[in-house]
Amino acid sequence: MMTDRPPLDRHRFDALIAGPEKLWGLEAIARTLGVSTSTARRLARREDVPISKPDGSRHFALCSELLGWAKCR
Repeated sequence: MMTDRPPLDRHRFDALIAGPEKLWGLEAIARTLGVSTSTARRLARREDVPISKPDGSRHFALCSELLGWAKCR
């Protein structure tokens, strides 16, 4: 059976299972960490937390960096 999807390798499998790597907005960040939006807002103010707000836009984080930070806490 031919499909237009690329073959399933370990990188594509990880991407399918793990969900999006780029998290935009405090709601997505809070959901990933399992905290409230207000807690995510407080965490974003800390310098040791990998959450940024590039050029005054919405808050942004990479899922892998955020979960790595959370594991080390």
